[in-house]
Formats: sequence, C-alpha cells, structure tokens
Amino acid sequence: MRSIGEMARDSGLGVSALRFYDRAGVLVPAWVDPASGYRWYAPEQLDEARLLARLRRAGMPLADIRLVLAGWSGADTDLVRGLLEAHLRRLARGLADARGEFSTLRALLDQRENIMTTAAHTPPVRLSVSATGLAAALDAVRFAVSADPGLPMLGGVLFDVEGDTLHLVATDRYRLAVARTDTAGHGGPRVQALVPVPLADAMRALLGGDQRVGLAVDGDRVTLEAGDRQAAGRCLAHDFPDYRRLVHLPSGRRTPVDTAAFREALETGPVRASEVRGPGEASQDLSVLAVTDDGTVTVCGDGDDDRDRVAVDRAFLLDALTAGDRDRLVLEFGAPTAPVAIRRPDDESTFSLLMPVRLDD
Repeated sequence: MRSIGEMARDSGLGVSALRFYDRAGVLVPAWVDPASGYRWYAPEQLDEARLLARLRRAGMPLADIRLVLAGWSGADTDLVRGLLEAHLRRLARGLADARGEFSTLRALLDQRENIMTTAAHTPPVRLSVSATGLAAALDAVRFAVSADPGLPMLGGVLFDVEGDTLHLVATDRYRLAVARTDTAGHGGPRVQALVPVPLADAMRALLGGDQRVGLAVDGDRVTLEAGDRQAAGRCLAHDFPDYRRLVHLPSGRRTPVDTAAFREALETGPVRASEVRGPGEASQDLSVLAVTDDGTVTVCGDGDDDRDRVAVDRAFLLDALTAGDRDRLVLEFGAPTAPVAIRRPDDESTFSLLMPVRLDD
C-alpha cells in the first residue's frame, strides 16, 4: 500500500489533487484509516494515477477523464481512443479560436501604439527626495522585479511621480510590491519612468546618507544625483501595467504577526510541493496558511481539509517579510483565491501582494 504522499511523489499528482479526485470519485483510495482519515492506495492504482496525471496535464475535462479511466480498466480501447481524439479536436478548435482573438488583439495594440507615439513629449521633470526615503522604497520593492526575459516590461522598477508623491512599483505577475515616499520640487502632472534593474541598483548604492538627492526624468532618460555622484541611464522602452487596478482588493481579515516568530514558523514548518505545470518549470515549496478563531496565523500541515486556507510560495513570502522591514507586520487574507497582502502597521502605502497557489483542481 502507498501512502498519499508516496502516491503523489510517484504519480506526478499533488497531494491536494489526489484529495480532490477522491472527493470527486475519480480515484478513490483503496483504504482510508477510520481513526485518522489518512488515505492509502493499492499498488495497482499507481498506473491509474499516472494516467490521470497525463490526462490532467492535457487539460481533459473531468467528465471525460472518468470515462477514460473506466474504459482503460475495462480494456475498452475503442472508447478510450474515441475520447482522446475528441479531446484533441476540441483543443485544436480552441487553439484556432485563440489565434483569431490574439490576431485581433495585436491589431488593437498596434492602433494604441500608433496613438501613443504621436502624443506630445513630456517636459523634463526635476525633483528632490530624501535619500533615506528613496532607499527604503527601493528596498521594499526590489525583490518583486521579474527576471523573465519574455516579459521585459516587468524587468524594472516603476518610478511613478504625481504631485509631491513618488511611488515605486515592481511585479513579476506572482507578487507585486508598492512603496511610497514624499518629494519636493515637482507638484505637477503624473510622470512615469521604468528604471531597469541595473540602474535601480546603481541608484540604491548612492543612497547612503540622510541628505536629499535629485531625481530627473527627461524623455527616456532618468538621472539620480547624490552630491557629486550620479547614476543615469535610459528607461526601459516598455509600458508598465496599470498597477492601481491591481491593488484595489476587497477588504479582508487583517491579522498582525510577529515577523521573527512567523519567519521561524515558515522556515521550520511543513511545506507542500506545487504541481510542475510545464517543461523546464520547477516545483515550488508552498506554505499553507490559515487564521484561527483567535486571530493567529498558522502554517498548516498535510491535513485533509483545505477549506478557508491559502497557499503561497514560501520563498516569496519570506522575501516579502524581509522587504516589510518591521518587527511586526499585518497579513490580510481575503478569499482563498485572492492575493495575500503583507502590510506595515504604520505605513499603509508600502505593501506587498502575493498571488495564491491553488490547492485543488
């Protein structure tokens, strides 16, 4: 007999997926311990689980998966072949439809780009900012910059100036970080500059004192002056996503945590391995979080009931705790499918959002 953990390891299905397929009646364990509820699988169920994993990766609907498994165990090859061919035809139709929609979207993007290139040139912007405040803002968002070469528009830090406020923003799709600091000398309309990571790091290296530094944006060039030292370069020639649309979340349950104790609980607590979704992708170590009735955030083990729990990438969460830079932080939980917010109790304008990872199909 195989435990659920061994079955997950050997089949390519995650523990949460095995629980899901049990509840759905698709792959039912051979025996369930009546005392602990722990699932055990017979040796012959391994091949069935591996088949299920392949069908799952191919995106086959659950109703068809049931029939394929039934036909496979009954040696009904005609039924299995028919279902596989029908699913391939469905995928081909879906791909053709998607290509048509993407072709239309590309045409619309071309129109938008033509309009934007004819827009008036933004006049130069010069302002001053506290070196300490800018350093703290860079430290709060740097961890969330994307390293994906396929998404160069996410490979930098957005400097968003409006009035006397400077927001710094970074995201790699799975996490988003926002920080704010005050400025002086501009007070005008909104101006944005997407600063590449090497230049942002060079700027951070100049911010060692408590003086005020100068920041200038002139066309596609951004410059930071700190005394007699300077870091300057070209902005990334890409548009950053409208982050303001991403941070308006329904209010959730806010729970304060002691940062050091919570970090220790994450580093020593149980983890789950995420599913590998595609070639070359590595699995993630997930921390499954829950809030108890008394408001304590706990790191959950491999229990059966994942309701009202949220899973996040553990490394991402640890990075967010470091970037939070406070002895106590506030975690905000909405629905299990909503981002988890990590906030400073004394500064609502600096925060991180982590996308959850689904535990069930």
